[in-house]
Amino acid sequence: MSENQNTLSGGVSVHEIKSTIEHHLSGLLKNCDSKTAVGMAMQESVLGQGKRIRPLMMMLIAHDLGYPGEKKTLLDLACAVEMIHSASLILDDIPCMDNADMRRGKPTIHKKYGESVAILAAIGLLTKAFAQVSAASGLNGEQKARVVGELANAVGEQGLVLGQFRDLAGVGHTQNINDITATNDLKTGVLFIAMLQVIALAASASDATHQRLSAFATDFGQLFQLLDDLSDSHFTTGKDRNKDAGKPTLVNVLGRERVCDLVYHHFHSANEHLAAVCVAGQETRQFIHAWLTLTLAGEKPAMKSA
Repeated sequence: MSENQNTLSGGVSVHEIKSTIEHHLSGLLKNCDSKTAVGMAMQESVLGQGKRIRPLMMMLIAHDLGYPGEKKTLLDLACAVEMIHSASLILDDIPCMDNADMRRGKPTIHKKYGESVAILAAIGLLTKAFAQVSAASGLNGEQKARVVGELANAVGEQGLVLGQFRDLAGVGHTQNINDITATNDLKTGVLFIAMLQVIALAASASDATHQRLSAFATDFGQLFQLLDDLSDSHFTTGKDRNKDAGKPTLVNVLGRERVCDLVYHHFHSANEHLAAVCVAGQETRQFIHAWLTLTLAGEKPAMKSA
């Protein structure tokens, strides 16, 4: 983001929040044994140059909901989600999955450390994430149990696991738009839903707010996956190019112009859901608008008005 986009209307600096997240992640991972390949792989996979969209969004939405608790609690939860996300990327990249060579501009974890170390590092990050949630300050026992349940369901056989399976099974096969959309929900949307339910739980939000945040996350997950599919052929992602060749993605089925229209559709729907619940601030909406405009700069001439 540009310098102007980096400071939000309420004086909240995205750069400062991201720096705080990076510092907290580094502290949580400092106890990994950096003398072992697994420990080094865990640290490298998380502490690399990531966009931190998930923890950033968690922190911003907590602010917009008027979260009254400790900042450290939010950081613990946000960083746990980032560790889960990093673990999923390690597993996505291994040879029996997507067989990727590059991630964030560097060799993938299995390329540098070997496939066995990559798998162990992913397991290590998942267990560390759940341990972090269980030790998070500022949450009572019931809240912790519900947070663990939300994240476990998002990762498990009806969440990310199923999404990855469907993605692999779809290679070389024709699928309809509904099937592809359902796979996108599982690959991407379920973790966004879970992480915002976690924030709602921490903020003791109403049932109506939980429902709105779930609807927002569903739209945002679709939007996010579509943007990822659009970037598959780009040189600037830090990932292997054209890895979606032969996959039934919406870009391959509908074309780039139609997918851009779908991105805007999901953006406007997501924006409406956020506007209904973020009564204490609008920083999340502003951040998403700026991020989307920047991301789509090469696809469409201008962002349609919210």
